[in-house]
Amino acid sequence: MIQNLIDFDVQLFLTLNSWHAPFWDPIMVFASGKLTWIPLYLAIIYYLYRKNQWRFLWILLGVGLAIALADLTSVHLFKNVFQRLRPCHNPNIKEMVNLVTGRCGGKFGFVSSHAANSFAVATLLLLFVKEKWFTISILAWAAFVSYSRIYLGVHYPGDILVGSTLGVAVGLLVSFVLKKANAKYRLGLKE
Repeated sequence: MIQNLIDFDVQLFLTLNSWHAPFWDPIMVFASGKLTWIPLYLAIIYYLYRKNQWRFLWILLGVGLAIALADLTSVHLFKNVFQRLRPCHNPNIKEMVNLVTGRCGGKFGFVSSHAANSFAVATLLLLFVKEKWFTISILAWAAFVSYSRIYLGVHYPGDILVGSTLGVAVGLLVSFVLKKANAKYRLGLKE
């Protein structure tokens, strides 16, 4: 059964990774960039500040905690434990992988840290920005960043699925902790 899931994951990856167009290559590289989204983050910080004044610092602390937990968990409890080769390192398929940037990244890819981090942030922020436009936008952003990893040839869909699930779990955990701290210490956070 596990082997069937792995085989399906590989076949799905090869299908999704093969859907390429020169127009999309730089967009997907941009989406996966570590510094790409700084203007978005600054806009969200400004929005949170306007809605929460000084209390937005607690939210930023929560976001930092969510990113740290998602990133550390994805590496130390998944990548280093399962040691599943990235598609671009898998000797059985690496010649079929469309590796857009020519860079493969670390040896292991299960789970995607990009997916875990982006979904942790998205999930946590949904607690504080309860607007339909924001919910749709932040979830679309997290999904787009996550999908870019398949497009670029560095993650299987299963890496993304489990990474995003991990991110949601971390985001919910951190939001639970913030809610408890808000109730106990009266941080003044609006929910």
